[in-house]
Amino acid sequence: MRNTAKITTAVLAAGALTLGLSACGAGKDASDTSGPLIVAASPVPHAEILNYVKDNLAKKEGLDLEVKEFTDYTSQNPATQDGSVGANYFQNKPYLDDYNKKNGTDIVPVVTVHLEPLGLYSHKVEKADDLKSGATVAVPNDTVNEARALKLLAANGLITLKAGVGNEATPSDIAKNPKNLKFKELEAAQTPRSLDDVDAAVVNGNYAIESDLKPSKDALVLESPKNNPYGNFLAVKKGQEDDPRVKKLAKLLTSPEVKKFIQDKYAGSVLASF
Repeated sequence: MRNTAKITTAVLAAGALTLGLSACGAGKDASDTSGPLIVAASPVPHAEILNYVKDNLAKKEGLDLEVKEFTDYTSQNPATQDGSVGANYFQNKPYLDDYNKKNGTDIVPVVTVHLEPLGLYSHKVEKADDLKSGATVAVPNDTVNEARALKLLAANGLITLKAGVGNEATPSDIAKNPKNLKFKELEAAQTPRSLDDVDAAVVNGNYAIESDLKPSKDALVLESPKNNPYGNFLAVKKGQEDDPRVKKLAKLLTSPEVKKFIQDKYAGSVLASF
């Protein structure tokens, strides 16, 4: 009986300790904003811009910033939603809307920073009009970027899309295809690597830069920044917008210093959106 009492007491004590630790941990996760703000980012240009802020502006503003690079951008929203990182910087509004809808998540934009113009590139022709009948064009295979790629081709007269097509367009939504173009759907990061195997490829701006392509010079056709909905922004899980660290970073990311950094470093291949 005495042994049973000792065991029971020990179990209750351990349970109380566990609950106490859990409560402390939960409180810290929910309210402690004293540590560094960890921001997930694609390497180029997002992490480069964040590292400029970290190295040149953050200390004066009292911001402890940690930049965590993700080469696979599809991992950044899950990390933000589960709290592994405090924010991310890689995506545009149509992409985020699609992600939240499909995953039941509640990530929200904070401030738009820049646009990476989507471009059509080729190692085989020098002008888009030179693409031959039956040419193969690589396009990103995720919902929003594929639609964006097709809209780029349509805006430059290579195809015509069906009326009313939105951000979920696929090759099946092409109404007219005078060159009988064929489409190869690839992960966005693979499109620049496909240029030796296809006639042309539509490449996201960040992957173009990483592959030593200069969008402002090398693209056969390039997105216009005018009224463009695809600006990239800082994003957080809903409820974290008022985190003082997030507010400080938002302010710094839209500062004159960052605008000048973008202009000087990317020479038109990345465009400030503020």
